[in-house]
Amino acid sequence: VENIERHLSLKGKLTIQDALSAVAEVGNPTILATLTVIISIYPMAFVRGLMGPYMKPMPEGASLSMIFSLLIALTIAPWLTMKLLGKEQKKDEKPQTQKLYNLYKKIFTPLLNSKFKSFGFLFLIFILFIASILLIPAKKVIMKMLPFDNKNEIQVIIDMPTYSSLENTYKVASILGKQLLKIKEVDNYQIYAGTSSPFNFNGLVRHYYLRKRPYQADIAVNLVDKEFRKRKSHDIAQEIRKLLTPIAKKYNARIKVAEVPPGPPVLSPIVAEIYGDNDGKRLKVAKEIKKIFENTPGVVDIDWYVEDNVTQYNFEINRNKALKFGVPVQAIIDTIQAYTKGIKLGLIHIQSREPEIIKLILPYSDRNNLETLKNLKIMNKNGKLVPLIELIKIKKTIKSKPIYHKNLKKVTYVIANVSGKEDSPIYAMIKMIPLIAKLKIKQYFTRIPDNDFKISMKWDGEWQVTYEVFRDLGIAFGVVLIILYLVLAAWFKSYINPIVMMIPIPLTLIGIIPGHFIFRKFFTATSMIGFIALAGIMVRNSILLIDFIEMALLEGKNLKNAVIDAGAIRTRPVVLTSLTVMIGALFMLGDPIFVGLGVSMLTGTFVSTILTLVVVPLVYFWINNSHD
Repeated sequence: VENIERHLSLKGKLTIQDALSAVAEVGNPTILATLTVIISIYPMAFVRGLMGPYMKPMPEGASLSMIFSLLIALTIAPWLTMKLLGKEQKKDEKPQTQKLYNLYKKIFTPLLNSKFKSFGFLFLIFILFIASILLIPAKKVIMKMLPFDNKNEIQVIIDMPTYSSLENTYKVASILGKQLLKIKEVDNYQIYAGTSSPFNFNGLVRHYYLRKRPYQADIAVNLVDKEFRKRKSHDIAQEIRKLLTPIAKKYNARIKVAEVPPGPPVLSPIVAEIYGDNDGKRLKVAKEIKKIFENTPGVVDIDWYVEDNVTQYNFEINRNKALKFGVPVQAIIDTIQAYTKGIKLGLIHIQSREPEIIKLILPYSDRNNLETLKNLKIMNKNGKLVPLIELIKIKKTIKSKPIYHKNLKKVTYVIANVSGKEDSPIYAMIKMIPLIAKLKIKQYFTRIPDNDFKISMKWDGEWQVTYEVFRDLGIAFGVVLIILYLVLAAWFKSYINPIVMMIPIPLTLIGIIPGHFIFRKFFTATSMIGFIALAGIMVRNSILLIDFIEMALLEGKNLKNAVIDAGAIRTRPVVLTSLTVMIGALFMLGDPIFVGLGVSMLTGTFVSTILTLVVVPLVYFWINNSHD
């Protein structure tokens, strides 16, 4: 449409033949540009692992939309343009073209006339590129798998010492719950002691639905709706952690503040898996790693899958004595169960639809007192009372602990979360890796160790998913570069020009990474998707520029004038198409998950468009000028 309008401006009147010529002039590069966008996006469909199902619809939908967009651009758009502009006449439009031409000439002439200025300018661009990359190791831009969402619910997970009773667990949970009401954004809360809270995303991926022990409790916290509060749920969660942690320590309780995450679905953001067949050595190493977690700044909600020592009393029935005293063994079992668990007497129908159970049970202080058990008496067949202690032997032992396995290998889990300035597990891991190395155990990062006889450790959690996603995206991006080069080389019959056209790909990082710094956003997997998508979009602009340069050369213009003319002619359509991308990206900035994609598309497009209009023609000029 822009090219048709340009022909109208040049000739003053538009004919069908002019419109067809205008479409044909940009038709081939438009088709090629569409292919480059599809090629750059579609490899994301082959991302494996947990993120595969999330990413696959993106390239499929984008590719289809690009194909239909191309068909509309080559058919409906020219026809509608003729209908609307066919009778319109424009005169004296050359001054605008002349202004653009003069602007380009003013920018390019000093660069085209001096190698020193040209290479100095390109060196400056290279310095900007390196400086942008360095923002990541300098921690000015934090890398994370996915950003924090803004939900209306938070969970507080409470783990008392393993020997704690249900009543004591509920008491501590109630104290913590009352503290929550001090936070103005908390609307209400519900305590679940000795049972799991209603099934949700956290319950699924972090196995919270299995929490049914007396020493376990959950507090489901409901926040005021996000439309009526200024702070995000992540900021509120951090305040909850600071408020409750000191109180929980007084009662020997361990708490974890769990936000409803957008992903990734992992046991915990930081997971250390300690492998080894020797239970004692594995536990010892796990304890040392837990200490390292506790002494590392920013690492919070530390816990491990190791239960405390719990005293267990085993009642062994002396069958010979029971027979001698005339007491049935089953009567002894029933008496002990009545003492510990109570007796069901029957049902009662009250107002509720379901009947309630009538249960006779000793007070808590009595049923947890061995002296009471010893004083119980049981009636024999002759109607005489026999002391229960005469018929049983009480053995005091330590209750057996669960042994966890992963892929049939014994494992002990140490888990944690992160909080603070660097809200990403990777940075905490970097701090802890050299400290764990001093324990003289081998650390694995991408696979489970093969040898069970040696104690070793595997980093899991958010790191594992991050590694898999960025690995697959990196492979996909490498494939994109190879395919783009081959397609461009075949189309333009040149081995050099495709490299020139692909220069804008790294230039997008000069906008993307500083853009995340300016907006104070994490560089996430969606940011990487934006980078890959921009590769095709920016190559498209390069194609249109170089195609017009070569058309001008075929018309007999010299190289310098051809570069300036092409830049002047293609500036408006390149800027307009880039603006459409940037305007679309604005609507993603408010989404907590896709904000990284929005920032990449917005700032990456803005910076790379400006640089593409200057750098691509400049590099093309000096390569072909030296060749000539």
